[in-house]
Amino acid sequence: MSEADRPSRSRFLVKLSGEALGGSGGSGVNSAAFEYIGGEIVRAHQIAGAMAVVVGGGNFFRGDASVSWPLDRVVGDHTGMLATVMNALLLGDWLLNVGCNVRVASAIPVEGIVPCYTPRQARSDLEQGSLVILAGGTGNPYFTTDTTACLRGLELDASMVIKATRVDGVFDRDPEVDPAAIRYDRITFDFAIRQGLRVMDSTAFAICKDHQLPIRVLDLGIEGNLARAVNGESVGTLVSAQGDEE
Repeated sequence: MSEADRPSRSRFLVKLSGEALGGSGGSGVNSAAFEYIGGEIVRAHQIAGAMAVVVGGGNFFRGDASVSWPLDRVVGDHTGMLATVMNALLLGDWLLNVGCNVRVASAIPVEGIVPCYTPRQARSDLEQGSLVILAGGTGNPYFTTDTTACLRGLELDASMVIKATRVDGVFDRDPEVDPAAIRYDRITFDFAIRQGLRVMDSTAFAICKDHQLPIRVLDLGIEGNLARAVNGESVGTLVSAQGDEE
């Protein structure tokens, strides 16, 4: 990575899917998955110094796919938000057990269980060296946790959003379906939106494009990948204002 690509501020926003916490089956709570992912987060946090994690809830609830009736979208989204709170509490507890200084906050109030998120408090926690775990999505229906991650990245003055996923970057087609899929080293926001690349939703890409907040997509299953990313190494795919896909 060149000096121009290297993040100028040592603060990162990591998007972690709920399915990852469910292990190979992608559902429920998998102790081995929590141990592996928790270890990767601790290692990266030691390098980054300031890091926040937005968690999904797909291991507990997946909208229409989780029920047999026509689910109201708002009800489904609210249920998904509560699922992210469960993941945040569990991940926070695991990290506390290994000595990590953790703060958990939620965009939806859960009185007596988890404090409500405010950007000012989260920034203060980051400045004091805490690892901040964010739940509840944006607090509003119709927005994904990918969009949440980009929004929180801006609110917390992150230098980069890192999407930790199951594939090693952004590909021209689904690598889980087509092994011959080609990975991009770096692409532009415009290219990602124009091509409809589904590694993140278009709203998330648009937010980062408008505010020039780069996104790195990487495979969390490759040990040490997250730590390498916060250390400025070129892993996975970088999505930014400049790319080399064309």
